[in-house]
Amino acid sequence: MQVDLGSRESIQDPAGYFRAARERGGGVQWSDAQRAWVVLSHAENAEAFRDVATLSADRSDVFRRAAAKHSPAFGIVAELLSGWMNFRDDPAHQRLREPVRAAFTPRAISALEKEVRDIVERTIAAFDGDEVELYAAFARPIPALVIAAMLGADPEDRARFQDWSDDLAAIVFSLSPGAVVEAPLVRATREFVAFFTRLIERERASPSGNVLSALVHSDAGELSTLELVGACTLLLFGGHETTTNLIDQALGILLERPGLAEELRAHPEKWDTAIDEFMRAVGPARTMARKVSVAHVRGGCELAARDTVFLSIAAANHDEAVFTAPAELDLARDPNPHLGFGWGPHFCLGAHLARLETRIALQTLLERFPTLRALAPLAPLTGATMGFARRLLPVRL
Repeated sequence: MQVDLGSRESIQDPAGYFRAARERGGGVQWSDAQRAWVVLSHAENAEAFRDVATLSADRSDVFRRAAAKHSPAFGIVAELLSGWMNFRDDPAHQRLREPVRAAFTPRAISALEKEVRDIVERTIAAFDGDEVELYAAFARPIPALVIAAMLGADPEDRARFQDWSDDLAAIVFSLSPGAVVEAPLVRATREFVAFFTRLIERERASPSGNVLSALVHSDAGELSTLELVGACTLLLFGGHETTTNLIDQALGILLERPGLAEELRAHPEKWDTAIDEFMRAVGPARTMARKVSVAHVRGGCELAARDTVFLSIAAANHDEAVFTAPAELDLARDPNPHLGFGWGPHFCLGAHLARLETRIALQTLLERFPTLRALAPLAPLTGATMGFARRLLPVRL
């Protein structure tokens, strides 16, 4: 039996599934299901995330090949995504990353706490009645409103941000970018290129001091307009799509297991460790893809140049060699060396922001509604190789 990172069992029982897989074949194995090498142990994944000499994160060739299968209009999609730092290797990766890193310091993110609290309060105030679908009314709008504020966009643009992010997800999470539906991607790309170009030009002419202003006027290095647009769309997608899914999945756990919600109400000092435990158990990214740039041996297996390698974050985060009782949720787990935000040179720059937003959103909701409960049993957790699927969260407040 070969490992399949997208199997139902790996999603619903990751600790048991990946333990059995490691016992059968070790920390690195070939998967026919993924047509790639899969890395399953925490140690091998941490090493692979750091290894930029033999494993490449660059997907620009993938996007160019995808563009060749579409009309010429699709070229703008490939060009934009090729400018995302997480899809590039050094030196391009470092040049694109440094201005964003300089704007996303922990101190800068901490300064956003009041604004995030205000957004959460306004979102709750907009609930209509005592029965609410929390994915649509809570988990989805909050990150989009935060990103809009950070980039100097109007709150009314939130719906456009969400739609663009949904369209981008079709190719970002696709294992076959050449097969994606072209029209919505091209339309969304044209719209946000035009939208963010206007915001960038406004910041160049009259700096406002927001995050976009820090990017435009960064001392860490000047980016072209299209590279700045790429940074904005990456912040939009990373800040909205992934944080929405983290809030969504964490809410699902708290609704399925109300005892955990009561534990957090009684012990608010556990919130920081709880957020990392949610990231470990149901973080938005289940897998990261790499390409072998130099043939080498990893985990006793011979990896050839151009082979695909999937770094299984889900497997690493449930490795019993690192986490005691990985199938259990321990809201006070510390230390918690999960790989939910990646590791090494590509560690997620938005980690501090994601933690801040998720903590404030969940804590405020639980404190405001002490009798919060699901209206019906929630659908089982589902997903695919790269991430979890969204699910409805109907509740009574």
